[in-house]
Amino acid sequence: MNVMKSRLRNVLLALPALQTPTVAELSNPDWVDVDTIVDEKTVRDLIPKLIKAGAKGLVEYPLNKVIY
Repeated sequence: MNVMKSRLRNVLLALPALQTPTVAELSNPDWVDVDTIVDEKTVRDLIPKLIKAGAKGLVEYPLNKVIY
């Protein structure tokens, strides 16, 4: 998902993560990309919270496996 840096704290507070989300700079210095792994059961309730917190362009895709 993409998040304005000014809204990043709000999104991170709403976002569960396996450990911590990955936050990467985008070509526009006011925005970052946030990637994380969440339990499939939480996505339906989580997406509206993330949008309200300021997330844009959310992408959901299935994960085959996670290896610790």
